[in-house]
Amino acid sequence: MKLLRKLKPFDRKSGNLNVVIDTPKGSRNKYAFDFKINAYKLKAVLPHGTVFPFDFGSIPGTVAEDGDPLDVLVLMDEPVFIGCLVETRLLGVIEAEQIEADKTERNDRLIAVAAESHTNGALKSLQKLDSKLIDEIEHFFVSYNDARGKKFKPRARKGPAVAKRLIGNHTKKRK
Repeated sequence: MKLLRKLKPFDRKSGNLNVVIDTPKGSRNKYAFDFKINAYKLKAVLPHGTVFPFDFGSIPGTVAEDGDPLDVLVLMDEPVFIGCLVETRLLGVIEAEQIEADKTERNDRLIAVAAESHTNGALKSLQKLDSKLIDEIEHFFVSYNDARGKKFKPRARKGPAVAKRLIGNHTKKRK
């Protein structure tokens, strides 16, 4: 998986956002790539009745405040396997705060759609997504964090330009 370190966030030819899927839609297990051992590792198990609503992945070439690559939820027609590289179109970001033991930090949630999606392929921005679906996505992150003893507070919904700036601010500088 050394390729994960070499990939850039955006595909040079298409301009699409590269996302490596860590956890497929429908899974109770949350996986993350561990660069120290060069393998995917089980990171958490969601409570009964809770599953990831869409594929959840990482943006190569980025580093979030927690030291991991930026996370992104990918709307797709069917789940894909762990480690699958998916070209996506960035829809936007749910700006949010996460509170754990009196420590508050930003924990924005990027939302994208698979470039090859039939169901949502025409979507260009988060604002065009059904607001009920966005509410459900936010509720998932609230519940997911609550089960882990954290509070997740959505603050705003922004479009692809803001999301792209966020990615640019977290892109690793290559030496």
